[in-house]
This record gives sequence, structure tokens and C-alpha cells, in this order.
Amino acid sequence: MSFIASIEQRLTRELQPESLEIVNESHLHAGHQEHFDGTGETHLRIRIVAPAFEGMNRIDRHRAVNALITGEIARGLHAVAIEARAPSETG
Repeated sequence: MSFIASIEQRLTRELQPESLEIVNESHLHAGHQEHFDGTGETHLRIRIVAPAFEGMNRIDRHRAVNALITGEIARGLHAVAIEARAPSETG
């Protein structure tokens, strides 16, 4: 299973988001490391809006998401940008 599919499944199950978008930005990092051509799923951006984030600060939201994707990080996911909001912050 791809990192994106795995993360999408886990975040949906655990956080029941109102919206979730996972963008593969690996191609934007081609050449940043020797022998990295930007292919694969190494750099992802997660945009998520979930009721679970109500009352949480930004750091706690990031910690919550990171705790759910530790398996992908251990398997080679290099970087994740997280944009986590509560429903009350959208509009």
C-alpha cells in the first residue's frame, strides 16, 4: 500500500475528518539530495480539518498526526508538512 493510501486510511479512521487532502510534493525536492530524482512518496503535505482538533494548539495537532503516521516515517517517508485545522477555523 502506498504511503498516501495508508495515511489517508489511518487519518480517516482515527480522526474522522471533515476534509482531508494528501499531496505528493516529492517532485519539488528533486536534486536536494544526491541521487534523489523526486520520484516516489518521500515528501507529503497533509491538509486536514477534523473536529478532534477543537481546543488543540498547533503543536498538539501536529503531534497527533505524527503519532498516527510513525509507521510510514519508519518505512522511509522523509518529510511531512501538516496543515491541521478545526472546523470552527474554516470558512
